[in-house]
Amino acid sequence: MITNLFGAVLVYALAILVLPLPEVSDIVGVRVQNLVMASIIAPLGVVYGVIRVNLELHPMARWVRSGADPNRKERRQILRAPARIATHVGAAWLLSALLFGAFNATHDLTLAILVALTVGLAGWTVAAFSYLFAERAMRGFARQALESGAELPRHRSMVARGMAVWAAASGMVLLGLTLVGVTSLVAPDYTSATNLAISMIVFGGLGLIIGGLASYLAARTSADPIRAVRKAVQRIERGDYDVAVPIYDATEIGHLQAGFNRMAGGLRERDALRDLFGRHVGEEVARNALAGGVRLGGEVRHVGVLFVDIIGSTGLAQQRAPEEVVQLLNRFFDVVIDVVDSHDGWVNKFEGDAALAIWGAPTAVPDMATSVLKAARVLGRRLASEVPELSAGIGVSAGPAVAGNVGAAKRYEYTVIGDPVNEAARLTELAKKAPGLVAANGALLDLADEAEAAHWQVGDHVELRGRTGTTPIASLRD
Repeated sequence: MITNLFGAVLVYALAILVLPLPEVSDIVGVRVQNLVMASIIAPLGVVYGVIRVNLELHPMARWVRSGADPNRKERRQILRAPARIATHVGAAWLLSALLFGAFNATHDLTLAILVALTVGLAGWTVAAFSYLFAERAMRGFARQALESGAELPRHRSMVARGMAVWAAASGMVLLGLTLVGVTSLVAPDYTSATNLAISMIVFGGLGLIIGGLASYLAARTSADPIRAVRKAVQRIERGDYDVAVPIYDATEIGHLQAGFNRMAGGLRERDALRDLFGRHVGEEVARNALAGGVRLGGEVRHVGVLFVDIIGSTGLAQQRAPEEVVQLLNRFFDVVIDVVDSHDGWVNKFEGDAALAIWGAPTAVPDMATSVLKAARVLGRRLASEVPELSAGIGVSAGPAVAGNVGAAKRYEYTVIGDPVNEAARLTELAKKAPGLVAANGALLDLADEAEAAHWQVGDHVELRGRTGTTPIASLRD
């Protein structure tokens, strides 16, 4: 309604101020007759427009009322509605131009041509603006229709929007100036220097106003979705992958938004897998695997090992319900993970009622002996205070071992294999009777700093089960 009213005012302004009208007898009567005809055609055009727009928007109205997702045909109709509305508006104005031309031909053929071309020019501009306004007004419905479908249709282009802007901003002005120029050449008697000057001023003013408005609408239509993508990219840069941008239309920008949403979904999935992977194998192992890939095999590294084993786990399973046992174990392992992580180690695996923690693989740990001894001491104290229902022996060792991926190409795990692991497991048996339930290889005290070594004391040398030679056993002083 607004664009058509603007078109009517435009026709009147061009007819009064710009058109070099031929000499027609009773020109006042001709103008009155044209106004009467306009008062008849305009209401008919409004009725026609209302009917056609309702027919175009009926699928959208039906879809909105139902609350269901639109089907493929309804989506296509919704997305094509702006172009079809503009087509019907243009067709109505073209018909009006023909009617006005035919009516004025009864007075003068040149007048008929000029009036028909003027109405056509106004219709050109109105149809272009109808497209831009309809596209912007229906953006919310188009977004819902696009988001409801699995595949983004390809039927509109930024070129169509650009041509609509050109038609509204430049086409009408250029054609109008061309019309004035042709009229001046064909019928110089109808024009004068004053008329030409007025024509250029009017068309120049229309070009500034209409062109500015059309360019603003087009710029906003393109800038809004790009701004949304830019803000979403900034969120992803901050590590927030739970982001999606609304798809505004089915042009190249809409496909860009859809592609961004697919990319963000892939990043969310990758981040979830990386988090899950890190929880299973440890953050350092996961980070190294993501950075350098995974291959079977290992390397010899000097590692620190902490093995913790629950005392009396068989009786625990017999005395408590399975759900209660799982909850208790989760509390137990939560403390183990927290202590190991806070002392630069990582839990390599859980073995039912036991856990194996590693220092020095896959990345080196500075002052490893101090870290593993302090972790064992703190873990023993925290388990006694935070999980008093359970008791666990803690064994600590260090030495060269093979660290790497063990298994097959389809299924493998990162682990550490070697004498320190076996020794730590054997030390847990002694730890179950040691002060604080912690036992370590006494050689570690020589490698740790003095502050940590002061908490330990070396006792007897013991031959551990399955090993040759004796091991100096260190236990806690306090």
